[in-house]
Amino acid sequence: MKTSDFIIVAIDGGAASGKSSTADALSARFHLLHVDTGSFYRAVTAELLRRGVRHDQLPAVRSALAGLTLGTRVTGRRAEIEIDGHGAGAEIRSKAVNENVSFFAAIPVVRQTLLAYQRGQADEARRHGFHGLVMEGRDIGSVIFPDADFRFFLQADPAERARRRAAEGQQDAILERDRIDSSRKTAPLACPPGAVAIDSTHLSREEVVARIAALIEAK
Repeated sequence: MKTSDFIIVAIDGGAASGKSSTADALSARFHLLHVDTGSFYRAVTAELLRRGVRHDQLPAVRSALAGLTLGTRVTGRRAEIEIDGHGAGAEIRSKAVNENVSFFAAIPVVRQTLLAYQRGQADEARRHGFHGLVMEGRDIGSVIFPDADFRFFLQADPAERARRRAAEGQQDAILERDRIDSSRKTAPLACPPGAVAIDSTHLSREEVVARIAALIEAK
């Protein structure tokens, strides 16, 4: 890849479909800034819960969001969200956040609040000298960067995804989150038209990365 090139790679998929590990490997291989948008929604969820705001309290959600200042901290090859100058802690992987993040993420004003911020990560990548951006989430190739240079959708059998989460020592209501994310009216989880779908159920991370990298290198 020429250093003058700047590419955007969008990776969508459900929980434990392999997005993060794949994006991390692609980040290292092509010197791309790795952006995990799921961590953004988790961080916002954790902050709202910390303030005692429930997902069914829309006026309170709007008021809290209006008072948040979002920033970005680049550590290594990863972009991490800062809220009011503070980084996201381990609590974003807590049981409470796992149980609530899909409900908050389904609220249009929450998604709108994070829209411009997520798109702004491309500028962060350029500012820090990366060759591009690899962004993972649930609506990257459909809403955030519909014109991304490369768009992929990872999927896997629910039982395999549950096994992966258990191996990570995490609790995650995968099927329930899929149901909520896929049925929400705003930016539902779905394979964007034209994106390359990859079933990772019986593939290793290396095999998934190899398939994606080959497509990037060919173009």
